[in-house]
Order: sequence, then C-alpha cells, then structure tokens
Amino acid sequence: MKIANSPKFVDALRGHLPEYFIEAWALGMFMTSAAAFTVLFEYPQSPLNELIHNAGMRRVLIGIAMGLTAVLLIYSPWGQRSGAHMNPAVTLTFWRMGKVSTLDAMCYVIAQCVGGVLGVYGAVVFLGNAFTAPQVNYVVTMPGSHGLWIAFIAELIISALMMLMVLRVTTSRYAKYTGLFAGMLVALFISIEAPLSGMSMNPARSLASALPAQQWSAFWIYLIAPLLGMQFAAMMHHATRRVGCAKLIHSTSQRCIHCGYRPEATAVTAPQQSGATYSEG
Repeated sequence: MKIANSPKFVDALRGHLPEYFIEAWALGMFMTSAAAFTVLFEYPQSPLNELIHNAGMRRVLIGIAMGLTAVLLIYSPWGQRSGAHMNPAVTLTFWRMGKVSTLDAMCYVIAQCVGGVLGVYGAVVFLGNAFTAPQVNYVVTMPGSHGLWIAFIAELIISALMMLMVLRVTTSRYAKYTGLFAGMLVALFISIEAPLSGMSMNPARSLASALPAQQWSAFWIYLIAPLLGMQFAAMMHHATRRVGCAKLIHSTSQRCIHCGYRPEATAVTAPQQSGATYSEG
C-alpha cells in the first residue's frame, strides 16, 4: 500500500496512461477485425462464404487480412508510441529481460486483456448472430482434431518463432521491417497452424473470446504455451545477442517509456542510453 500511494508510483502511473490505453485500443481493434473478417468468410449466409467453398482458401484470406491488420496497428502512430505489444506474453518476456518496468508490465497486461474483451463484446453487439453462430463462435481458439497436446506444442512453437523473430529483427539493420515480418508470420500461422490450435500466441486474445463465449475447456493451453514459447525464445536470443528496446518499431518521433527516449533528445545520446535501434517511421 505504501508503494501504491507513493507520489512516485502515482506520477509514473499517470504519466504512462496514454501507452496503457493504446495497448487496450490495439488489441481491441485486432479482435474487432478478427471478428469482422471471420464473419465475412465463415458465416454461412455471407456472400463470400457462398462464393469461396474451399475452407483452406478462406483461412488463407482471413490470415492475410489479420496479417495486414497487425501491420497497420504496429506502424500506426499510436502503435509506435506504446510499442504495439498487444500480447501479455510479449510484454512479460520483455519484462523478464529487464526492458519493461514491473508497473508498465502489469498495466500493459491489464490493458491488453480489457481491450481484447471489449473488442469481442463490441463484435457481439454489432455483428449479433453472425458472430455467435457455431461457424464463427466468438472466434474462440480451440484445439483441432489432433488433440490437446498437439495444440499445446503448436502454440509453443509458433510463439517461440514470433518472439525470436521480434528479438532478432529489432536488433538488426532491418529493425524498421519488424512489423512487416510480424504481419507475415500472423498470416502464415493462421493459414497453416490454425487447424491445430486455432492460432492464438496470445493469452489476452484467447481470453477475449473465451469470456463472452464461456468456453474454458482448453484455455490453459493459450495461457501457458505462449508464455513458455516466448520465454524460451528470449533465452535463445539472449545467450548470443544483445537485447534492444521493448518496442517493435522505435520511431524517433515518439517518446519511449521503456528506454527513456524522448524526441527532443539528440540522435547521438538516446541510442547510447537504450541500445535500441531507431527508425524514422
């Protein structure tokens, strides 16, 4: 209680509220997009569902749409300000690596969960029966026909691959393309891996669908596997390479609450303090 009531704690909380709200907004928008595109392609009465009979092709198109959604959110001015984690597993991995403070990690995770849930409830209101129909089912992530453990292993692998990509690319000369690589992986994983686990990589994303749908039977997979996979990726990366800032895209026009960068800081000083790679995005 003393910490929570201290002026330093309160000032830090207030000062970082924009980033917290952005994280909520970003995952909320991602879930809204997932709901809309899944209804568009999977709801039986949708014209596109009637036009495209191949389920695999529909899944590929949904994957492309969601990959583009991720890219737009990551490169948006707001996404560049918060770092566009949109995922508790990403935030907690950076926290464990010492790149996100405990307060920011806690508030990011809460914001991501709240934003995701609000995005799905908004879809329930605006899309109605088309969204809650069995073919769409609140876009709940569920194990495929191969069973729980295959779903768990698949989530573990894709989560590790995503985090390893983020860590490697953000600390390379290709840092400004991190969002593009992330979008491509989202599209690829939805197209190929979704039949195994539903393709989550994100505890908040799975919570957002499970809560209104009240489907919790395999939720533990989407809570544990992404966290373990991304932590494993962090250990692999940290063993051989430096770790940059916690932002996916580090623009010189946006402040960073993680490494302390400010736009008014000189271009020479800021990178030396953070070890991050900066872009002009």
